Amino acid sequence: MKIYRKLHKAPFRVFHISRRRAGLRLKRDMLVLKDALSQEKQETKEMLVTYKRYTRKQASKDELKLANRQLADLIKGLGLGVFAVLPFAPITIPIVVKLAKVVGVEILPSSFNNLSERKAHLNRVAQQHKRDIQVVEKVSNTPQ
Repeated sequence: MKIYRKLHKAPFRVFHISRRRAGLRLKRDMLVLKDALSQEKQETKEMLVTYKRYTRKQASKDELKLANRQLADLIKGLGLGVFAVLPFAPITIPIVVKLAKVVGVEILPSSFNNLSERKAHLNRVAQQHKRDIQVVEKVSNTPQ
């Protein structure tokens, strides 16, 4: 009878675990996206400050090159934003990005180039946090 109950509950348990895993993956991906967007925002602010300094003849050529590169990234993001307004955007945007990579054109802003590295870093931080919690639980559960 116990075997029957375990076999019967297993699909529910698997469904619950997979749903929870998908939720955690979504949260992790949103944190990575938030980090990339905050970096893009900071770079855009620096670009505007550089252009303001350029109007007063106080910016160097290197600063101006960085600001122009950031302006190009900003225009790339705006161009990709056009696809977000179109119907079926969750389907069309990944297809456009993949086709651009095949052709050799980079349409994503530079802050989105290393998303896989950011995900890996976030995974390492989460694993370390989990280990730290386990250590604290072991220490608190040991009798004194």
